[in-house]
Amino acid sequence: MNLSRRDFLVSGSAALAGAAPLLAGMTPLSAQTPAPVQPEAGALGYTPVITPNGSTMPWVMKDGVKEFHIIAEPVKREFAPGMVVNCWGYNGQTPGPTIEAVEGDHVRFYVTNKLPEATTIHWHGVLLPNGMDGVSGLTQPHIQPGETFVYEFTLRQHGTQMYHPHSDEMVQMAMGMVGFFIIHPKEPAGPKIDRDFAIFLGEWAIAPGTSTPNPSVMTDFNIFTFNSRAFPGTAPLVVRQNDRTRIRIGNLSMDNHPMHLHGHRFFITGTDGGPIPPSAQIPHATVDVPPGTAADLEFIADNPGDWAFHCHKSHHTMNAMNHDIPNMIGVQQDKVADKIGQMFPMYMAMGNNGMGDMTEMQMSGPPNTLPMMGGDGPYGSLEMGGMFTVLKVRENLASYDDPGWYKAPAGTSARKVDAPPQT
Repeated sequence: MNLSRRDFLVSGSAALAGAAPLLAGMTPLSAQTPAPVQPEAGALGYTPVITPNGSTMPWVMKDGVKEFHIIAEPVKREFAPGMVVNCWGYNGQTPGPTIEAVEGDHVRFYVTNKLPEATTIHWHGVLLPNGMDGVSGLTQPHIQPGETFVYEFTLRQHGTQMYHPHSDEMVQMAMGMVGFFIIHPKEPAGPKIDRDFAIFLGEWAIAPGTSTPNPSVMTDFNIFTFNSRAFPGTAPLVVRQNDRTRIRIGNLSMDNHPMHLHGHRFFITGTDGGPIPPSAQIPHATVDVPPGTAADLEFIADNPGDWAFHCHKSHHTMNAMNHDIPNMIGVQQDKVADKIGQMFPMYMAMGNNGMGDMTEMQMSGPPNTLPMMGGDGPYGSLEMGGMFTVLKVRENLASYDDPGWYKAPAGTSARKVDAPPQT
């Protein structure tokens, strides 16, 4: 993709200028997220949640209360190799660490604000006293920079909940301030889950060549992420064949996202409102997750292979897109491209035969800009980006480390033939 186009650079300069106030006081934290922490299931009474490219929030027990410490602060996040973004988040990362607790737990959260502006935390979908709901100006005062507030309540439900600010939320959520709040049932019901993943959907407006999201954008997003990582930076979901698998999806972005899993069907077993009765569950291969909601997908991973899991809005599996690019499909540009190339040696004509060749040409753009499509698979370029990862189903895994690419049994792969049979 020719990211040196004038339109891209003009929009990038404007976004960078508008982001200057947000950069003030930016804390230079590590671009890398800590490795996921997964306690032993036997000691907890539930299967711990895995947050790909993320972590679980630690807690301590004090006088029968589970106590958590949360810091709202600027962070740097590597979306994929070659792109580090100035974000805001919790405890050094975006999304914030996944909170895990059990129905009936009494929980306490100390929240310290290290942002350059006031904030709060709202516990999305959680049933709690009004004064703990975290809406600035309505249920509590703002948490000013440098202040610490405490939230405390007893958990009366179980399910996939979320946490995020209700203070200048347009800016703060657009900068990455979201996280999962998973409440496990006190009395587990139904079959045991073997692998339990949590993925936050995100979309960002980051002009090519810049590093700070533009929170004023409402529609024209150009980077799409799973847990603030864009493919090929997303971690795979590794499971053993026949594992009962759950994928929890949270969406606090501005768009709905139709999430599609290849090679399997799944059932929606819960939302941010709680579990769905088995009699109301229907099979899906794609489920639309609207803004402000969560969905629990469950399935038996009984089909070995490397299976795509992605948003089915085609622009959401691309990076660094610009919606003002002219349609050049079918337009012969060779002669004019030669003339332009004499003045701008880096220039490449784009799009006359589709966009697939852009990945093969490895077109360079401004620093800190992801290619439009990227990532290589066992058969060449995947031509995907953004909201895309791979479910890796394997027999007899010794561990859940990445097993590499799937080797299909002989005779089970699509193949080239010299000519179709005569009919």
